[in-house]
Amino acid sequence: MTHRKKGKVGSSFDGVLAEQGILEECEEQAIKQILADQIKAAMERERLTKAAMAIRMQTSRRALDRLLDPGNTSVTLHTLQRAAAAIGRQLRLELV
Repeated sequence: MTHRKKGKVGSSFDGVLAEQGILEECEEQAIKQILADQIKAAMERERLTKAAMAIRMQTSRRALDRLLDPGNTSVTLHTLQRAAAAIGRQLRLELV
């Protein structure tokens, strides 16, 4: 019986996405999904409706829907900051 060494087999998932030219797009959508999920969770904890959240953000419900849509990655920092403030949080960005 032969023993195999344990280790990596093949490329990393990031490597596969990079080869297909979609790594950056996937990362953008993942970040947006995480932010949208965090905002939704905070809204649920505070029992905020979308209408009430939009009022707190001083924006329209339609703009809030765009913010919560993981497929829409063109959200401004200003909108993210207003959403964070509306749920009592701060937005932090970091370059790594």
